[in-house]
Amino acid sequence: MFMQIIQGSISDPDGARATMDRWLVDLEPGAIGYLGGTFGITDDNVLVACVRFDSEASAHANSARPEQAQWWSEMERHFSGPVTFHDCSDVTLLLDGGSDDAGFVQVIQGKAKDVAKVHGLVEKSGPLLPKYRPDVIGASIAIDGDGYFTETVAFRSEAEARQAEAREMPAEAKEVMDEEMMLLDDVRFLDLHHPWFATAKR
Repeated sequence: MFMQIIQGSISDPDGARATMDRWLVDLEPGAIGYLGGTFGITDDNVLVACVRFDSEASAHANSARPEQAQWWSEMERHFSGPVTFHDCSDVTLLLDGGSDDAGFVQVIQGKAKDVAKVHGLVEKSGPLLPKYRPDVIGASIAIDGDGYFTETVAFRSEAEARQAEAREMPAEAKEVMDEEMMLLDDVRFLDLHHPWFATAKR
């Protein structure tokens, strides 16, 4: 799997959402290898789009389509500043990666100090999630070639997520989480209170 994370501040949230939705109608049918995406806009109007393809080659083929370039020229107008792209061939899914039924998604980003150690902690955290954080219904971790880390965590609701994070965490789970945070520099949390999702129709 290949994931591209696109994000940036937008000036027109409604217009950006409409343009994103138009891609699913007009361009998605011709996007070979497209798997789906997780999208949202933060309270301070940062758009986050985590788009999944079956391979890097498929993602690049989509970007090369003339209709994609035309659509992006329209989409780009909604941004009020620079747009960041993270192309990630290193993708790990936890609990099947997520659910289109999620009511809240938290995005955690940072620069990984040691990618190999991050992978080791991800392997440890997989079995712990159902046991200690049943409010989590899926997660994905994508790391680009520069070691930039993006984790998306899906919850049924924000209320469940906040209740669970307020409870004291068992030692074995806390140790893994603390170690993961120590492996990241410049950690950033982006809360998507009204996420939306797309899954390939074919």
